[in-house]
Amino acid sequence: MTKPMPDKPTVDGLEQVWGPQWEQDGTYRFDRTGITRDDVYSIDTPPPTASGSLHIGHVFSYTHTDLKARYERMRGKQVFYPMGWDDNGLPTERRVQNYYGVRCDPQLPYDPAFVPPFEGGDNKSSKAADQVPVSRRNFIELCERLTVQDEQQFEHLFRTLGLSVDWTQSYRTIDDTSRASAQRAFLRNLERGEAYQADAPTLWDVTFRTAVAQAELEDKEMPGAYHGLAFHRPDGQDVVIQTTRPELLPACVALVAHPDDERFQDLFGTTVRSPLFDVEVPVVAHHLAQQDKGAGIAMVCTFGDTTDVVWWRELQLPNRAVIGFDGRVKSETPDWIESARGQELYAEMAGKTVFSAKKVVVDALTESGELVGEITSINHPVKFFEKGDKPLEIVSTRQWYIVNGARDEQLKSTLRRRGEEIAFHPDFMRVRYDNWVGGLSGDWLISRQRFFGVPLPVWYPLDADGNPVYDKPIVPTEAQLPVDPASEPAPGYDESQRGVPGGFQGELDVMDTWATSSLTPQLAGKWETDPALYDLVYPYDVRPQAQDIIRTWLFTTVLRSQLEADTVPWKHASISGFIVDPDRKKMSKSKGNVVTPLSILEQHGADAVRYWAASSKLGTDAAFDPQNPKQIKVGRRLAIKVLNAAKFVYGFPLPEGATDVTEPLDVDMLAELGSVIDQATTAFDGFDHARALEVIERFFWTFCDDYLELVKERAYGTATEATHETQASAVLALRAAIDALLRLLAPFLPFATEEVWAWTHETSVHRASWPTRAELPTQAEPTGLLAAVGQALIGIRGAKTAAKASQKTPVTRAVVAAPAETRALIERAAVDLAAVGRVENLSFVDGEELAVTDIELAEQQA
Repeated sequence: MTKPMPDKPTVDGLEQVWGPQWEQDGTYRFDRTGITRDDVYSIDTPPPTASGSLHIGHVFSYTHTDLKARYERMRGKQVFYPMGWDDNGLPTERRVQNYYGVRCDPQLPYDPAFVPPFEGGDNKSSKAADQVPVSRRNFIELCERLTVQDEQQFEHLFRTLGLSVDWTQSYRTIDDTSRASAQRAFLRNLERGEAYQADAPTLWDVTFRTAVAQAELEDKEMPGAYHGLAFHRPDGQDVVIQTTRPELLPACVALVAHPDDERFQDLFGTTVRSPLFDVEVPVVAHHLAQQDKGAGIAMVCTFGDTTDVVWWRELQLPNRAVIGFDGRVKSETPDWIESARGQELYAEMAGKTVFSAKKVVVDALTESGELVGEITSINHPVKFFEKGDKPLEIVSTRQWYIVNGARDEQLKSTLRRRGEEIAFHPDFMRVRYDNWVGGLSGDWLISRQRFFGVPLPVWYPLDADGNPVYDKPIVPTEAQLPVDPASEPAPGYDESQRGVPGGFQGELDVMDTWATSSLTPQLAGKWETDPALYDLVYPYDVRPQAQDIIRTWLFTTVLRSQLEADTVPWKHASISGFIVDPDRKKMSKSKGNVVTPLSILEQHGADAVRYWAASSKLGTDAAFDPQNPKQIKVGRRLAIKVLNAAKFVYGFPLPEGATDVTEPLDVDMLAELGSVIDQATTAFDGFDHARALEVIERFFWTFCDDYLELVKERAYGTATEATHETQASAVLALRAAIDALLRLLAPFLPFATEEVWAWTHETSVHRASWPTRAELPTQAEPTGLLAAVGQALIGIRGAKTAAKASQKTPVTRAVVAAPAETRALIERAAVDLAAVGRVENLSFVDGEELAVTDIELAEQQA
């Protein structure tokens, strides 16, 4: 729509004006009418986790994506730019527990009249003892209620930021469509032999009571201590090992040393007996044993760490796990502990946490004399769940897995090749993908012992004794999806047969959140439900994302695409950096240093915040100080200048019959603009939005500070030697330049540019075409004339300032010195320079560099 030019343009309130207008006009709507895949630019937009609030890092990275989306739209593409909401998983469950003061107990019946004790708990109910137990169905209803509220707030913020998302193309990772898609992909994995279940050692978070995948691990430096333990040989001699986990002594299954270690050659193939518990264990050799660590010989326990798992598997050792799912020592005394002394000690340990059990064992070792030497304090890395606050344990559980190349060299090689087919921006981020694929140590564990997630779509038949037959799972047809085995009977059964001999048992586990998020290209593109749309967008053009989830989201999406479609999911991966605080620490909720962006947007305006985000290259971390956001202030100044400069340009009436740009200064300015268009286009094509902004902004300020000043007298027709032709040349050049500059700046400053564009156009600037050099009134190459004249003008103005004179003070005489080539350039624009500098007598002489060497003001000498 065309709107009148205001007397005093302002950037304030433009978000409220243009946001609703864009929605009403469908400005960013994806129109698939009569198009082919070549007409489409598709974006696999990151679905933010709907659990709380967005932070300034979201504004940073999502702006980067929007810049590219807006550019491609102006280049003539139909941009498929959806938004998803990642609403299942642990963050949502934890938030719901704290917000409503509840916890899930799947054994409880559904209460349709349940009212939560809190509404907005703000962590008042973070302790389980303070939370009211509710049924799984009640809990899920609360999860869905709260995530919808959060998503509405997120959408409001993204709209305020000016994201050009097509809000009609949105999805939730927990709705019926997404659950059906995730379950469909899993069933196909199962049918092809890519999904399987196994009883195996599993990294386990004792707080959340759930298995943890390799990609969710985080090493934290923790205090520990080495303890020397004496194992006894049959000849009465002792073998001393060093361990940080003496509480796992009853779970010891072997001692291990390096096969080349001369100290232990006579021990290999023999047995020793453990201290305190008197259990016989073998002494074995393995190449992972470190000769220079501790005593050079270690005890293998089931399971102290991931190396224990490798030794257990490769050396085919027994499983003697003693730690339960709650992180405490199991209550039942193991049958391998036969000595009365060992059984008595184990009974004392039973039910204790690993920390309390450690004290029991150390005290007993000290009393028995089997603790050798001093206890040595150390700091060492300990594995945590990335969302947990207690060290992980390793327990034996039955879990579901999807193959990922860890045990299949052919698949691993294929995934590496797929990584090479994807263009990473910046390219150095590719090594994170390569390192992750190369370092995989186990298949992808996808089952989780949680409540709010996509259920694994399997049931198990029960035999005549009521025992589940796990190797014969019952699965639904794809037409029956989505299903919830915890509340729906297995196909061919009715609910009365649940849990009875000869009946069925439903799988209670849900899928890891990444098992759904890895399918975002399928979810957004309506895989299998809208084949025409899917063919238009898949494989996608780009996946934008953060660097810290290359190992999770990026890799698993590549994996799922390979298993299902034998292709890459997108051609490009654009990786944003982190936001760091003024101390260069990454902003995160766990560190308590995040900044919520809505107040920043309201205070400074969306264009200003977008400018700050756009100033950083992909893959580069950016510091943000909310107390002094300097770049945001620069961005606001730029947006204001766009309004004022355009108003100034449109104030020059177009002379009747004006058709040609003839004056050298006008021609050179447009030639410089043509070069800027070329550079900005190349930068955007190469995913370098920061470079595009840099060249555009630099020219814009030259245009405003130099060119506008130099030609305004001629454009008004008031210059001494101005003619109709020279005046027309100036106005035509000004109009052409501002028209192109508005489009160049539109991806960065969508609100200010739309406001200005509407003063003279019926349609949106964001549906206008990206400018090209060919459309300018001249295709001349830049000569440097504008820069040279601008420098001369600076010299004249500087002399007036030095003389403490007004810039309106006439100049009786001025002499400009310059090298011959530069002098010849400036002389071509002498009339404009004299007019704006108010110089009566302007002359030029040769000089080594451009400078105003002599000047005489009308009122005083300088």
